[in-house]
Amino acid sequence: MSNTTKAPAAKPAANAKKSGGIPAGILMLLIFVAAVLIYMFILGDGSHFQGGDNANEPLGGDYFGMVYKGGVIVPILMACFLSSIIFTLERFFTLGKASGSGDLGGFVRKIQGYLSSGDISSAVKACDAQKGSVGNVTKAALTKYSQLQGDSSMDKEQKLAALSKEVEESTSLEMPSLQKNLTILATLASVSTLIGLLGTVIGMIKAFSALGASGAPDSSKLAGGISEALINTALGIGTSAICIVFYNYFTAKIDDLTYNIDEVGLSINNTFAASN
Repeated sequence: MSNTTKAPAAKPAANAKKSGGIPAGILMLLIFVAAVLIYMFILGDGSHFQGGDNANEPLGGDYFGMVYKGGVIVPILMACFLSSIIFTLERFFTLGKASGSGDLGGFVRKIQGYLSSGDISSAVKACDAQKGSVGNVTKAALTKYSQLQGDSSMDKEQKLAALSKEVEESTSLEMPSLQKNLTILATLASVSTLIGLLGTVIGMIKAFSALGASGAPDSSKLAGGISEALINTALGIGTSAICIVFYNYFTAKIDDLTYNIDEVGLSINNTFAASN
């Protein structure tokens, strides 16, 4: 009779993270198309210009017409701006869910209290009520905690190492969803400034070309070139500022979440070490 060796059981599928939604690259392409359409048909609508023609100067005080006169760089900067808004809103929603349904500090103290009294089942129920990344990692650690308590095949040091490993693995499963799209915000913060600078340079080239024309300088072209330069500068700096502010905010939010995960994990390890 031949001996057959069974493969080790895989981790429960519940721990797997499924990525959903539109891929970031496709989403940004759609945003760029939307920005071009807005530039052409909303900002470039004849109602914003003298004589109803966008080839003429914009009406006095009409900002849509002024932005349209920023030139071909404007749709790219608009795409960067819209992308920063959309990815910022997406991060707010995702990190809000990751925080769970209650106060994180109160949840951590509640878990520590249950651990002190040895009430693991109540701690697991608290995790189910809290949800979010901290709740998920804590529940995984508590489940492992219960399993190791009844395992006589391992010594104390091995059990502590297995418990620490469970916390690390559960945390690593949560981190990709927390950090997703932050790289895009960081990239937009740098790129939008450079694109705005490119638009500024193009506008200044046009202005100096008008200034250096033979005969009397064309004041209209000179003013148009300077206006184009300043519009691109404003859009680039504004987009970059939004990205930098929210990138730092989200980074601090993720640091707070990971700190709470580490605090709960340490409490679980210390309680297990003291009780075994």
